[in-house]
Amino acid sequence: MAVQIIALVVFAAVFVIAEVRRSHIGIVMFAAATGMGLLVAGLALDDIVSGFPIDILILLVGVTFFFGIAKSNGTIGRLVDRALRLVGGNTAALPLTFFVLTGVVSAMGSPLGGLVMAPIGMSVAHRRGIDPMLMALAIGTGLSAGGFAPTSLFGIVTWGTASSAGIALNPLTLFAIAIVANLILLAVSYLLFGARSRTRTTVPAGGAGGGTAGGPVPDDDGPVEREPFRGVQLITVIAMLGLVAAVIVLAVLGNEPDVGVLAFAFGAALTLIDPENGRGALKEIDWSTVLLVGGIITYVGVLQEVGAVDLLGDLAASLTVPVLAALVICAVCGLVSAFASTTGILAALVPLAIPLIAQGGLPGWALICALGVCSSVVDVSPFSTVGATLVATTVDPDERPRMTALLTRWGMSMVVIGPLALVGALVLPAMVIQ
Repeated sequence: MAVQIIALVVFAAVFVIAEVRRSHIGIVMFAAATGMGLLVAGLALDDIVSGFPIDILILLVGVTFFFGIAKSNGTIGRLVDRALRLVGGNTAALPLTFFVLTGVVSAMGSPLGGLVMAPIGMSVAHRRGIDPMLMALAIGTGLSAGGFAPTSLFGIVTWGTASSAGIALNPLTLFAIAIVANLILLAVSYLLFGARSRTRTTVPAGGAGGGTAGGPVPDDDGPVEREPFRGVQLITVIAMLGLVAAVIVLAVLGNEPDVGVLAFAFGAALTLIDPENGRGALKEIDWSTVLLVGGIITYVGVLQEVGAVDLLGDLAASLTVPVLAALVICAVCGLVSAFASTTGILAALVPLAIPLIAQGGLPGWALICALGVCSSVVDVSPFSTVGATLVATTVDPDERPRMTALLTRWGMSMVVIGPLALVGALVLPAMVIQ
């Protein structure tokens, strides 16, 4: 147990020290993971390094490169212009619109498929003067809501785990709870960040540009006047539609689509067609975010190898007060999911709730729903795939440090608020009724 506790203490200490010294947390964390694994845990170097999330690297590089080409050749600008003309002056409806669009794509099988909306949504936010944090949370909550559809991975894993344990859980109930919870979070996002959007926006109804209280929002996506799509832009639009279609078709066929690999494939085709903009898109790759996520997840891999995550789960399961145990298990799921794969956490930690349910103290359907949603609402943490993509696709590079800080606070607050709200709203009433 000593090794697990030391590993957890060092993990927390690195966060604090790197923040105080204003150093790159990912680089410091990778070094700490290597030192902890070799010197304290006795792990092989290959085992430590294998924890570096190559899949997230591929996703971030592939998506930001592909949409970087679309931005460089002006396609994003044309699409955003058309979208803003359709919406007119109703800027406030844009985050809700992207919540719905992201949720629909996520419901098609792969929750991460919804990330194809991130580059477009963040570009729209930049053009219309919407706080990028509001748009990021709209996309993140939409992804979480759609991911629990009976046809999507989060919903399938959560409902399947409950079903295999003999727990009665209607998948539509799980989906409805996820939608309601994420809509509430979206409403909170409007309250927290909508005011900044309103002060930044000076666009008249029907306009396509954006502005701030001190001047216009810089337009990185090309001219805003209505111009026809050029040939290369039409090809890029076809490629974007092809990317979305590939994600949906693969999911419907029962395969889990890798958005990063698909983005690389379409990006490779575009850079062969348009080499100049392909070269220009390289600067859009946010290597800082890649290193940030990579270093932290590598350390989380060490924590899993030494059994620190299992230690937290066992601690929760050993509590004799059922409601307190439910709170701790939900918090553990949320905390680990903020740094690791939500799907993996659902498959690994949801079974921890089954002994509590078997004892008869907690309603099974309510606890499983709470666990599932608690594991997902933290996904906008910049240390996870979703949050990292939202930071990387933020148009203004000067906004990215702010986005990282705010998404960290939001994600970590959800580790506490999520369990309190969901256990309070689902588990406690169900205990009274049963």
